[in-house]
Amino acid sequence: MAYEAERGTQGGAETYVEVRRSRRRKSTVSAYRDGERTIVSIPARFTRAQEREWVQRMLDRLADKERRRRPSDAELVARATELSAKYLDGRAHPTSVRWSSNQGRRWGSCTLIDGSIRISTRVQGMPEWVLDYVLLHELAHLLHAGHGPGFWALLESYPRTERAKGFLEGVSFTRDGGTPESPDEDKVAPPHVEIEAHPPLPQDDAAPEPAPRATPDRHAVPAGRGAQAPARESAR
Repeated sequence: MAYEAERGTQGGAETYVEVRRSRRRKSTVSAYRDGERTIVSIPARFTRAQEREWVQRMLDRLADKERRRRPSDAELVARATELSAKYLDGRAHPTSVRWSSNQGRRWGSCTLIDGSIRISTRVQGMPEWVLDYVLLHELAHLLHAGHGPGFWALLESYPRTERAKGFLEGVSFTRDGGTPESPDEDKVAPPHVEIEAHPPLPQDDAAPEPAPRATPDRHAVPAGRGAQAPARESAR
């Protein structure tokens, strides 16, 4: 079943929602983006009223998750300030922090002359802890220009440093030397939301319409190829 969501939006445009009912689902509801569509999977027992309620709830959760993955320049500055205070004793003070689309194959850069930090727009959509690592990496360059032991010692307090490095290395491998059949080379995996519809909602007297066979609930696409990198200190 497919219909236009009453209030769901994606990038300012109305979101086309496809609802998939599954008899195998007992109490979970999941949602993810697939191009211009939003796929919402629900238990087959849900009534039409329950369907409308949970579709809107999942659209709201996806929108919130996407907003947090794509903060504004002002939010980047605020986040960098918080990270500096928490992990660098507040010693890193960038003059500016903003998104940049000309970082080439770098995830971010720090210009030591003026203290400005630029984060590649390719990081948009990645998990928050990955963005935090990239921000911390560039903040650390304000204190140590190179990648020596002193530099990495600054990042030891961040608990997800190694995990974030592995994530970015995986994205780079997929983009630069991974599977050739990748269809969309400028995207990362879209947000996916799954929650328990618990406690079970009451059912109406009318039985729901028969449901088609359920399909997989996850979709992933790798990140894109960049251009030549500028000569700046960067997250690698």
